[in-house]
Amino acid sequence: MTLHGTRWMARAATTGAVVALVLSTGAAGVASPASAAAPANSASCDSGTSSIDLKVKKGAQRQDPNDLSPAEVAAAETEFDAAYAAKTGGVADEQRKTINIPVVVHVVSADGTRATGSIPRSMIDAQINVLNQAYGGFTGGAAAPFHFKLKKVNRVVNPAWSPILSETPAERQMKRQLREGGPETLNIYVGIIDPGLLGWATYPKRNITKYDGAVILSESLPGGDAVPYNEGDTATHEVGHWLNLMHTFENGCEGKGDHVADTPAEAHEQFECPTGADTCTAPGLDPIHNFMDYTDDSCMYQFTAGQVKRMVRAWDAFRAA
Repeated sequence: MTLHGTRWMARAATTGAVVALVLSTGAAGVASPASAAAPANSASCDSGTSSIDLKVKKGAQRQDPNDLSPAEVAAAETEFDAAYAAKTGGVADEQRKTINIPVVVHVVSADGTRATGSIPRSMIDAQINVLNQAYGGFTGGAAAPFHFKLKKVNRVVNPAWSPILSETPAERQMKRQLREGGPETLNIYVGIIDPGLLGWATYPKRNITKYDGAVILSESLPGGDAVPYNEGDTATHEVGHWLNLMHTFENGCEGKGDHVADTPAEAHEQFECPTGADTCTAPGLDPIHNFMDYTDDSCMYQFTAGQVKRMVRAWDAFRAA
């Protein structure tokens, strides 16, 4: 089964390991939520796919096709622990140096125009800068050792792949043909995508496949038209999933939540920027400023130290050479 994370534009129903970011109505290049439909989930147990998570827009009505049950989350955590122990002996590298992540950006459009997803190089360069600012701790959160370096921009004109629709044969064909590099290479596919979604990404696993990577709405990159999701933090959010972070609202107020101890429990996703929101009785306000929630780009600016530790462990377990 595909495990993936998505970001929705507000408001979307999401649970489990697949998370979507959905855009608000009226964003350029995105159909209204009323026209949104769940993507075809052909090959529901496609052996080549990895689990994915999305991000969705406010107002969208979308159920992620690949939500994970608590049992599936537990199985993924067991695999994570086993892979980390096998790779490192369970001993963390306390003197962590910079981890350089090569990035290949595939700009996919129907006809090479901005209207179908072909964005200028300046937006891509700005996006890489946003990733380095966010993961480097320069926006106000904990600093991670990751540095993203743009290796290649690949422009593809193919109406069969545009728009990019999640969990479809066309998406899988696109990734099989375009993906470059090994587990350490971040492949980002940029274009017009499912109505109501901002992006989705795969979680890491022991056997990284050609389906690994993140899909991002083109107009969510810095300077795009997907207000209020146009400062580049959809990519920040989806790369978090690519590095094994769950949503801060994972499992609501119950159990281990997102499996990170220093992110306060959150009953459900938050949109916009609801200062003072507190949806669980456990200590701490809802982490509305965390990159792994669904708030506006201007509201989110931090990872926690626990999230950084989890991402580094995931890198060592699944992506390091």
